Amino acid sequence: MGQQYFDLFDDLYIPDRWHLERPLDERGKEIPTWLFDRGEPVHIEGRIRIPVNIPGKVLDFTLLTSGPVPVVHARVAAIFAELAPNDVQLIPVDVEGQSDPYFLINITRVVKCIDDEASSEVLYWTPEDDRPEKLGHYQSVIGMRIDPAKVGEAQVFRTWGWRVVSVVSEDIKVALDRIGVTGTKFTWVTGPSSVSPEERARSRKWRELLDTAEAARDATWRTLGNLDKAVTTPIAMNDSWPAHRQIWRVIRREGGRTLIVSHGLSDPFYERREPSVGFGLELALETDVAVKDVLKGWPLLLLERVADEVAGHEHVRERVKAGLLSMEVSGKRMPKALVTDEGRVGVLLGVESRSVPRHFSTPYGEVRLVTIKALLPPELAYLLEHGEQGQAELARRFTESGEAHLSHVRRRPTV
Repeated sequence: MGQQYFDLFDDLYIPDRWHLERPLDERGKEIPTWLFDRGEPVHIEGRIRIPVNIPGKVLDFTLLTSGPVPVVHARVAAIFAELAPNDVQLIPVDVEGQSDPYFLINITRVVKCIDDEASSEVLYWTPEDDRPEKLGHYQSVIGMRIDPAKVGEAQVFRTWGWRVVSVVSEDIKVALDRIGVTGTKFTWVTGPSSVSPEERARSRKWRELLDTAEAARDATWRTLGNLDKAVTTPIAMNDSWPAHRQIWRVIRREGGRTLIVSHGLSDPFYERREPSVGFGLELALETDVAVKDVLKGWPLLLLERVADEVAGHEHVRERVKAGLLSMEVSGKRMPKALVTDEGRVGVLLGVESRSVPRHFSTPYGEVRLVTIKALLPPELAYLLEHGEQGQAELARRFTESGEAHLSHVRRRPTV
């Protein structure tokens, strides 16, 4: 058997593990992680600092939460320096709270070696996707297999057209295993596909179901404004969502407003693999300002937290589809104007809007589009005191004020 290769990822299932945030330069400015997945050397002035996003068990190998960029302990870096000196750039970094030396690994070699036929499923970006910069590259690779004959002398590399993965040789894997590196997870990517023709056909049918649902939603989003395809929100795997994928869409509206919607709560269910509208709803949060950096803004963060509650609790979904519903979520990293003394943010779901439809149609059925209105602390206190009557009264006042479902922080309470 020839040289074997492995997709090197970090183990997200380690209990109480830490998570590392976006890198910062010596002035505290964020360094875009895409600089480190191009397969090219980079030069950053000064020392790089890596904040800890979620404290926990310290690991020798960690991928940043913002991208597939490894940060490793010095003993791991030494192995890469010895076995793959021509494939990586090792950049010293300071990890928050750690006195030991750490390095950011910038993989500088890209190899065109994905075996489309042996992989379980590959999808390419097409002209219909309206992403000319990605045309011809992979949109998705499932069950990736590579052709070892095309790798050459590389020990560590990113795959051409699908640079989100880091592939290492068996020599690298053995060396890392030998010293007991923590945080690594290896997936074999060499050899014949483990997927049968029947499984491949089922997978193709499942993809067609998802694509149909997605196209129907995108058609609706385009009627609400300019669907901003330049903003790419990461697809997260979440078992609470129908198809186990958590996606968002960003819509630019008249007057500089930004509408962010969930894009997957109405996917067909993964377990059933048949046409359906999933939970039968999607969520929408609109603010009256143009949110430039959506991934770092509070509107998406608030939408995510509400979506977690909706996706995770059936009784919440049923009440949301029936009418108005209020809830509280964490106020961490939220604007101070929205946060209560208890560190919470209140929202009112289902406020009617003249510019956002209550329902939209897909080939699989009707989907309820539920608005999310961020509440000011006095409004949340009013709801807690008056219950369902308070919800109806607040919704009436919001509509009369002309703000309806809009969420923003620079306004006066309606109570």
